[in-house]
Amino acid sequence: MFKIRMGIPEMKSLWDDLLKKNTENTANKDEQLLFKKLGNCLRKLSTDPRYPGLKSHEIDELTNRYGMKVWESYLENNNSGAMRIFWVYGPDREDITIIGLEPHPNDKKDAYEKIVLSGMEQKEGK
Repeated sequence: MFKIRMGIPEMKSLWDDLLKKNTENTANKDEQLLFKKLGNCLRKLSTDPRYPGLKSHEIDELTNRYGMKVWESYLENNNSGAMRIFWVYGPDREDITIIGLEPHPNDKKDAYEKIVLSGMEQKEGK
């Protein structure tokens, strides 16, 4: 089992907001759906990062940019703008830190250029 951490500040703020709204029953339908999908994804990720439905895979462009292995997992699939989470192992051995949530990028050469991950510095020269 992995402990899931939310990258600070963006991912932690998003998760805390979704959790609060769902607990207080003030979330709109889109927020309820995102909370459900994200929660389901995080449960699977904590149990097995290689769970088949997550389709987790390293994103070389982001790994090169940030100087550590950055992984992408599916929050959903088969729809326009399907959401993906981006994550890294650590900081501790049994931790996974969620560092981004974005719609699936297009398939162009520069697909990952617009993705900026929370709480991470780019390597010098990138």
